[in-house]
Amino acid sequence: MASDRLWRNPKEKTVILDSSSIMMPFEYSINLEDELTRLLGKTNILIPKPIIDELIFLSKNGKGRKKLLAKPALELIKNYKIVDSEGKGDDSVLFLAKKLNAIVVTNDRELRNRLKKESLQTIFLRGKKRLVLE
Repeated sequence: MASDRLWRNPKEKTVILDSSSIMMPFEYSINLEDELTRLLGKTNILIPKPIIDELIFLSKNGKGRKKLLAKPALELIKNYKIVDSEGKGDDSVLFLAKKLNAIVVTNDRELRNRLKKESLQTIFLRGKKRLVLE
């Protein structure tokens, strides 16, 4: 019951995507939304504005695989809600996750460690096939 108060809608979990998770469907051929639904049920997916800026930068100035993955990722983000957040990159994800007590989807080990120190949940890719909640 008490955990229901943490979320706006008790049946809907708030999930924040970072740049690595937005590129994940194109790198590993997984369906991000289906995996999140399998793990959490109904979700409200948010993307911090600085992450969009990061993807735009990668699509123009990135090298190799990151540049190729950033372009379709920019198309994918049109399906999700973009939210203003303080900081840049990982800092914006961490700030928003703390503010909303949200779950973060990321493959970035450093970010996962920072989120763990703040007692925030993360979802990451395991075995290049499925997402797991930590």
